[in-house]
Amino acid sequence: MAAATDPSGRRAEPVGRVPARGGPAVKPGAKPAADVGQHFAGIRSVGVLYSGSGPETHSCTASVVDSPGHDLILTAGHCKSAHGMFVPRYDSGKAADAQPFGVFPVQEWFRDSRWAADKSVNSDLDFAFARVGSYQGKEVQDVVGANTVARTPGFTGNVTVVGYPMTKYDKADQAVSCPTGTSALAGFDQLRIDCAGMWGGVSGGPWFSKVDLNGSGTGEIVGNVGGWNGGGPDAPASDPLSSRITYSPVYGDRFFQLYSDAQRGDHTDHGPYQQPPLPYSMGAWDTWRNARLLASGDFLGSGHSDMIAVWSDGRATLYLGDGKGGFVSERQLLAPNGTWTHAQVLTAGDFTGSGQSDLMVRWSDGEVTLYGDVGKNGLDTDGTRMIGPNSTWTHATQITAGRFTADADSGDLVVRWSDGELTLYTKVHAGTFGKENQLKAPNAGWQDAANLAGVDSSGGGRRNLMVRWSSGAIDMYPGITASGLGGATRLQGPTASWTGEMAVTAGDFTPDSRADDLVVRRAAGGLTLYSDTSSTELGTEHVLVAAAP
Repeated sequence: MAAATDPSGRRAEPVGRVPARGGPAVKPGAKPAADVGQHFAGIRSVGVLYSGSGPETHSCTASVVDSPGHDLILTAGHCKSAHGMFVPRYDSGKAADAQPFGVFPVQEWFRDSRWAADKSVNSDLDFAFARVGSYQGKEVQDVVGANTVARTPGFTGNVTVVGYPMTKYDKADQAVSCPTGTSALAGFDQLRIDCAGMWGGVSGGPWFSKVDLNGSGTGEIVGNVGGWNGGGPDAPASDPLSSRITYSPVYGDRFFQLYSDAQRGDHTDHGPYQQPPLPYSMGAWDTWRNARLLASGDFLGSGHSDMIAVWSDGRATLYLGDGKGGFVSERQLLAPNGTWTHAQVLTAGDFTGSGQSDLMVRWSDGEVTLYGDVGKNGLDTDGTRMIGPNSTWTHATQITAGRFTADADSGDLVVRWSDGELTLYTKVHAGTFGKENQLKAPNAGWQDAANLAGVDSSGGGRRNLMVRWSSGAIDMYPGITASGLGGATRLQGPTASWTGEMAVTAGDFTPDSRADDLVVRRAAGGLTLYSDTSSTELGTEHVLVAAAP
């Protein structure tokens, strides 16, 4: 038995078709993965692949798949080697001649001719079949049974991943199983999972849509460890990402063309690979940790909210909501520039009376600018100056817009100042802040207000003021009037998961026609939607972009 190093690399995730917004590619961390693989004895239809010429260890994982010759195994394209042996349900405690189901020599490889061991779209083709010889006169399928293969049903679903980590990473030298959920890998026809324990060596391991782990040891395979960069992020073994984030190609036409070739023993060049249309993806955590500011509003007059993000490099992006709790596309409003790096706080509201949301921005020099009908006019305009550069508004630490008072014609603006004062401006329009009303005199307590958001939890169009405090506690103020703030309802006590630098915005992203959905961007880059937040509790959590490890 011999092995080479698993040819996959494990570094930062691909940005895909969503451009990076600056910053390093990887930020190592210690946050536990959502799922953790568990060691187990393995199943008879999955085993290790030995390759190379020096007696060291196994390098990849493979599974037996149904074939007329009863002699095919499935693995990753990057696991192909000049020499190889397949050992089903490998037992590290036994010698080669004592393995429970034998040792089967690899005799012929079948791999898509356009597969590439790189980070291009051709990494979508990281699958391969091999024909193995018999052991003691028996074909492998007759000894251990066979799995079926099926088209990948979608980018989101549930799978059970089985693989054998290399001993240099995992001294247990035993199979690992992880039931987990899948998502799309941005820019590629590939799936992505987040499960700890997927070390180098699991490459080629099957992703089962269903499997009998305790009986037949077979199931239905809809993917295999492989893809971009060999199936894992571009990170060193010391980075937690290296054993957590794992990819799989989607099984589509090219996969089944290769499967047919392998069953017939043919080697066919199916021509250049044309990547199929991909679902929209908002990108990954390393992109979103650079989103400094968020604002929600009905920027297109569609009847539900969209979202604007301003990035650390000055670019601005409009994300179009689908009204069902998700986003369907994005539009760049501004390319990277030096001007918008000076945008300090922003909020959205219909201050011009057009029925579409406008964007209000407070700049580092205290100037406040209103950009009307952003969905139609964009942001590459002069806008309307609400107030020129001044020292007072440099202290406007947070602002949030919405109808907070009973006046249906009032465009209201709540401002939290650096000294803890809280001010409500009513009847705000283009060019005027209207009437100023003090809700709280300067005080130390409100200096700890980290985020403000206007939340319509009743459906009447009138907003409550939601406050995230620096401790992570969240309060809702439902009774704002021009003469006072009213009492608070606590939605959540202090918690570390809501502390630190965050961006928070509230909008109408779900079908209930209420601006009661929170979008939260945490410092680590995750993006989460809390749908249907009430005046007494946070809404249901939906992950839009998975957080960093």
